[in-house]
Amino acid sequence: MAQLHEFQAKKILAAQGIEIPRGAVAFSPHEAREIAGSVGGEVVVKAQIHSTSRAAAGGIRFAESAAAAESIAAELLGTKIAGNVCQSVLIDEKATIEREFYLGFIIDSVLKRPTLLFSASGGSGIEDRADSMQKLICSIRAEPTIREIRQFIEEAAGEHRNQMADILLRLYRAAKSCEARTAEINPLAILEDGRSVALDARISVDDYAVFRHEDLGIEMARELGHTPTKLERIAWNIEKDDFRGTFYFVEIEQSKIQHLKSKIGFHGAGGGGSMASLDAAQRNGLAPACYVDTSGNPPASKVYRAARIILSIPGIKGYFLSGSGVASQEQFGLARAVVKAFLEVRPTVPAVLRLGGNGEDIAKEIVERFAGQLPATIEAYRKQDTADFCAARLHHLIGIAESKRTKEKSAPTAAKGDFTPTYEFKTKTGRIAFDYSKLDAKASEAIVESCPQRILALENGLPVLAIEREDAERGKCSECLACEFASLDLGLNAVKIDFPIDGLSPKS
Repeated sequence: MAQLHEFQAKKILAAQGIEIPRGAVAFSPHEAREIAGSVGGEVVVKAQIHSTSRAAAGGIRFAESAAAAESIAAELLGTKIAGNVCQSVLIDEKATIEREFYLGFIIDSVLKRPTLLFSASGGSGIEDRADSMQKLICSIRAEPTIREIRQFIEEAAGEHRNQMADILLRLYRAAKSCEARTAEINPLAILEDGRSVALDARISVDDYAVFRHEDLGIEMARELGHTPTKLERIAWNIEKDDFRGTFYFVEIEQSKIQHLKSKIGFHGAGGGGSMASLDAAQRNGLAPACYVDTSGNPPASKVYRAARIILSIPGIKGYFLSGSGVASQEQFGLARAVVKAFLEVRPTVPAVLRLGGNGEDIAKEIVERFAGQLPATIEAYRKQDTADFCAARLHHLIGIAESKRTKEKSAPTAAKGDFTPTYEFKTKTGRIAFDYSKLDAKASEAIVESCPQRILALENGLPVLAIEREDAERGKCSECLACEFASLDLGLNAVKIDFPIDGLSPKS
């Protein structure tokens, strides 16, 4: 989900007629002063970060004057609060509250239906008062009627039932207008002058709907809980327009793990299996610096880029790949992608790959065939080897590597020598090049035969595209790396596949 900032959420509510405090967002201390001056009186300065603990972390403060608002904004802007860098502050008029309610909207993931939430006990700590929450399961075809909502909250809202019913209906429409998965007003305050005002709001938009809402300015359709890091932005740019499988990448806050000795890059391959493997890593003394999941049959190009990004994380002592163990996706594609990244980066840290699922024997054999060409130990296992066993094995290898300085071995024979591209074509996200000077008839035939999509053919004894170049670029080349590995298996540096990664150093 893509979480909006409070000021964005309030703008959506206001468009549906829900009253919000007077104020505006500021991106500089000077702007904060001007806004506070125009609002007049005491104001609230609220850091615009994605955290539910803003107040406890000092991200919400009161200012009695415009000058004080400017001073507070200067303190907050650019600082890290609850793991988030504060890049803007919301200046709101201070309200005098008589009573607080909680109003919410969610898409119930079990029932797959929109649901309205209401509690007569709003404000901080609502999570601890879950028993007070009432739910109205709504139709997916028609919005609830005001009568239905009024009956739903009648007892809890008491004398305010008409106001609350009206605002709940408007909240429902606000959520629908931006295709939200969740939307909440907490608190919806009854002020001493009788007005009902949304003092705080949170909205998260469905990932798959983000492209229809460019006006929201969503940078990443991810609910990270912190300001995106450089690597998270690089990873998102790979994922956002490539719908072939999934690549999820999140860095774990360094301050939480930098003191631990066994900091590793974690690479999961399959939702539940990834989570279980992450737990196994932690049970066995490893400290994941990231959580990565490549699943849903992603192309090797996407897995390769994931591996490259993981290997670029500074200070990792090992690399752990493990998934469900019974994945339907072809494990040899996964193996090729990771081995390609390792052959290029040549990390000096050990790696353990648990390649369980379809084609796991071939995958294990690929890893073992190239392991001797890498400067550090890389081991492959299959589904009968548990995630705990594999994690423990990596922990052991890290201990060995730490006890002796690893010397880089010579580069693999196939990677040596000049490469002069004489024939090349574009794929969906990269480019494949051939050096014909390295190929004889037998090698050319082997490379053409390696292509599972049969998009290569022999012409004058050399590999060429058997389809139109435009079709290869549109995706008929699945970017499986088979032709490059066929060349490497022959000990030749005759095929090079380039999958560029914007923003990542070529040496990372």
